Amino acid sequence: MAFDTWGPQDLSAPAKRKLPEVAVQRGMVLEDVRSGWVGEVTRVEKSGGMHIVSLEDRRGKTKSFQLGFGFLLEGQAIRLMPPAAKTPATPVQAGRTASGSVKVTGQRAQVAKASRIWVEGKHDAELVEKVWGDDLRIEGIVVEPLHGVDDLKSAIAAFSPGPGRRLGILVDHLVAGSKESRIAEEAMTVPGAAGNVLIVGHPYVDVWQAIRPKVLGMERWPEVPRGTDWKTGILAAFGWPHETAEDIGLGWQRLLGAVRSYADLEASLLGRVEEVIDFLTTP
Repeated sequence: MAFDTWGPQDLSAPAKRKLPEVAVQRGMVLEDVRSGWVGEVTRVEKSGGMHIVSLEDRRGKTKSFQLGFGFLLEGQAIRLMPPAAKTPATPVQAGRTASGSVKVTGQRAQVAKASRIWVEGKHDAELVEKVWGDDLRIEGIVVEPLHGVDDLKSAIAAFSPGPGRRLGILVDHLVAGSKESRIAEEAMTVPGAAGNVLIVGHPYVDVWQAIRPKVLGMERWPEVPRGTDWKTGILAAFGWPHETAEDIGLGWQRLLGAVRSYADLEASLLGRVEEVIDFLTTP
């Protein structure tokens, strides 16, 4: 018998097994074990040498707790740690655009040309606009979302590509043997497409993955189980709201807000977008 365990003990102290240490983040949903309070992290501050986290429940009421033991994250006991040191956003050099090109001053945006960049969806368009928008306005090139590529062949035919009316198309998950690769191959049989349409793509399931994970403070993107919608699975893994279309949109805005320049994106996307811009702007 171990007699050294006798005597007064703090039964609320954490078990000696080591709990996972998780840095607190805004938007994280936590449960305080002692009170049963469940809420979303809305604020973290340091007061009296201690880190305090504010949790807002679904009724909009807020309670504050000291960081440490006694929290559940997705049903798992954790030790809640102070916020991780943020990776400094990659600054845009003076005289440079977010894409890294030389900033042109004193020149108005051109009237939109007939040529277009097509991307799969709204999020792709917003990401391209954020990084390459300054360059594209100078060139007079407009980015338009397709909302999917299943009917790409018909869309190209309706556009009627030709000299001075070119298309550069950026497709998600364009890898050998994929459905997207077969769609792209068939689309290039449209009359006028040869020499006037360029279809390129990145290897990611969704353009979200083109954001370098270290920019978001993680080593890699979470794995999403088969059969789970990818965006929904990612937001769930982050502990962010993910049940509605509004949740998906707000989650994307949080991710997009972390992007400051081309250096925050994967090279496999950078090269493809630059290729499309060169195709549309080179006579």
